[in-house]
Amino acid sequence: MIQLFQEYHSLFFEGFKVTIYSSVIALVFSLVIGTLMAILQLSQNRLVAGLAKAYVEFFRNIPLLIIAMFFVVVVPMYWVVLDGFQAGTIALIIYTSAFIAETVRSGIQTVPKGQMEAGLSAGFTYWQTMRYIVLPQAFKIVIPPLGNQFINLVKNSSVLAMVAGLDLMYQADSVANTTFDTFNTYIIAALFYLVLTLPLSYLMSHLEKHWALTD
Repeated sequence: MIQLFQEYHSLFFEGFKVTIYSSVIALVFSLVIGTLMAILQLSQNRLVAGLAKAYVEFFRNIPLLIIAMFFVVVVPMYWVVLDGFQAGTIALIIYTSAFIAETVRSGIQTVPKGQMEAGLSAGFTYWQTMRYIVLPQAFKIVIPPLGNQFINLVKNSSVLAMVAGLDLMYQADSVANTTFDTFNTYIIAALFYLVLTLPLSYLMSHLEKHWALTD
């Protein structure tokens, strides 16, 4: 395994960088979109709430690969050509945001309604109350499941390999097809993923404990 890594380390590191880049972009945008969709699902406007709910339910219940293939195959036919990295990352954002929306929504609904009423009575708008009072409390509540979604996002980034996204899994497949040493190749790839997911898991656990102490 060491010899294999020494010979192909440049490919692994190149794929690792792409995986990090895609994961960070997807994490930021999926968190923003997911939070927005969570708020919109609780809107008093039935049409807005219905559309947000439809978005969440639709993308939560179809495979991530289908979304990625849609942006690789269908979108270029009618709009703009996307490379594998772009298509895979967009798919990852859309897919993950649907799960984050449900997680954040459950957190918002756990916050006592009196918090919203207190904010509104103090002169805040609905969105200001949500931003400064409700959401901070909601995020504290949903840190564990939110952390799981972030970890799943990193692992799901391997979908880029299916659309030639040049990520870690794509490079691992290339090495495996060249050397036929699939066992050691995928062990190395797994270790790279652990380098990303274990610190992320520790960080979310640390935040959960820190916020629990500040309550």
